[in-house]
Amino acid sequence: MRTKELVEVVLPGTVEPEGLQLRYGAVPVAGPGQVVIEMEATGVSFAEQQMRRGRYYDQPPFPFVPGYDLVGTVSAAGAGVDPGLVGRRVAALVKVGGWASHVAVDAADVVRVPDGIGAAEAETLVVNGITAWQMLHRKARVRAGQTILVHGANGGVGSLLVQLAHAAGAKVIGTASARHHDALRAGGVLPVDYRTEDVPARVRELAPAGVDAVFDHVGGRSVIDSWRLLAPGGTLVSYGSASTRDDTGSKQWPVLRILGRVWLWNSLPNGRRAYFFNVWAGRAFGADRFRARLRADLTEVFAAFQRGEITAHVAARLPLARAAEALRLAESGTVAGKVVLTP
Repeated sequence: MRTKELVEVVLPGTVEPEGLQLRYGAVPVAGPGQVVIEMEATGVSFAEQQMRRGRYYDQPPFPFVPGYDLVGTVSAAGAGVDPGLVGRRVAALVKVGGWASHVAVDAADVVRVPDGIGAAEAETLVVNGITAWQMLHRKARVRAGQTILVHGANGGVGSLLVQLAHAAGAKVIGTASARHHDALRAGGVLPVDYRTEDVPARVRELAPAGVDAVFDHVGGRSVIDSWRLLAPGGTLVSYGSASTRDDTGSKQWPVLRILGRVWLWNSLPNGRRAYFFNVWAGRAFGADRFRARLRADLTEVFAAFQRGEITAHVAARLPLARAAEALRLAESGTVAGKVVLTP
């Protein structure tokens, strides 16, 4: 049954998960060029964990509605929008605003979800899938026969990186805590325990000549070790600073330090490359190109899912009203896959 009332989760400030607030109001109206999506699934990502601490480097001022992405059915279309979109299941990348029963977005920003993919499964593939696909294929350009290192190989992005890399014919070394190692081995990954092992030393044992690519969401000291583990011609893709999640002080500084190192490393004449990946890069200077690339890449991810090359790991499904519990669960580090919120 379709609800005619807007329900959304508000992050009022730097609060514990229990400080999240529910807000009710009128369902948004689709303006010119917009659609209204009736949410069927939205995810809890690492970005929201940082945002509630005020640590996400470009989050909006409090209060705001978090929610990086969502999947749902188009319930209304504004002027200038193809009316055939109404009733279609779509996905959207929004950065904030997804934790709501209804979300108004530009029609140009939605991507159709193929028939046969459930809302929760599709949701796990949106920001995580786009991030993994673009880092693997657009930045590192991983090829068959190469060896890569994936930090957090059991996580939302990490698990998709592993599967997409295997589909490309690459060998994968992955870091994770010991509880996830059996699952990683079953998935063809050489696991390294980041809590008890010397990660650089262990990776060098597994890949004496170095690795062809490293995907590092940890930041801090880890990104330096990751650079040093590269083989000649290798690529480092840094995409976060998880190690600084609970720090205090400037939220921009950890990212600026990584950007500074990337600039320095790329100035060295050693054939290796480093990137700091931001899924939103390029949008401000070419929205149409950004949208076309996002649509193409998410379509590739959905196709890989349909071919069975990747799976959708839904760790838990909780209703929007239990967002605090969902956030606690996601932050616990005890789950594999993505925690999904439903209406």
